[in-house]
Amino acid sequence: MFGLIPKDEQFFKLFREMSQNTIAGAHELKNMLDDFKDPVASQQRIKDLEHKGDFLTHDLIKKLNKSFITPLDREDIYSLASKLDDIIDLIDSSAQRFVMYHVDKPTNESKQLAFIILKCCETVDKAVSLLGGKLEPISEYCVEVNALENEADKVCREAISRLFDEETDPIKLIKWKEIYETLERATDRCEDAANIIESVVVKNA
Repeated sequence: MFGLIPKDEQFFKLFREMSQNTIAGAHELKNMLDDFKDPVASQQRIKDLEHKGDFLTHDLIKKLNKSFITPLDREDIYSLASKLDDIIDLIDSSAQRFVMYHVDKPTNESKQLAFIILKCCETVDKAVSLLGGKLEPISEYCVEVNALENEADKVCREAISRLFDEETDPIKLIKWKEIYETLERATDRCEDAANIIESVVVKNA
């Protein structure tokens, strides 16, 4: 199918820039929680990447609106761009909460979730890099993202369960519950992106 459509490599290039930007944000988040010496500075670096993501999304949507023929369905292009933007937004939202709630130190579960977010972003990027080329290997990466999201969901559930068992301060409980859920939502958006990419494979197989 791709052979019948004029290839506009710029769309695929922008998608790749967006997915690599999520990796940069995920790296910053993981480093922020692993080190936690200056979370404010880390959060600002993530915010800068979130702004970069907004510009990339804007450029892609602008190109979409100006293009008469596109290499993928318009709806898929728009949906994938939106989900990739959502990933970096939620990475930023997670980092913000550590600063906003004056967290003393990250929990092991939050570090685990940050690591899973990074693995999800790297795997989504591998799938994105194949768009416009050989599509067969993409399904393997999509399955891997789904498995990682399931792992994040399990870590999140267990972390929240432990909160309710052990945390006696209701304010801390509310804060950490929101942090865990925001981190986990970043992996949800990675899974959403993978599902869109997988649907593209089915349509163009």
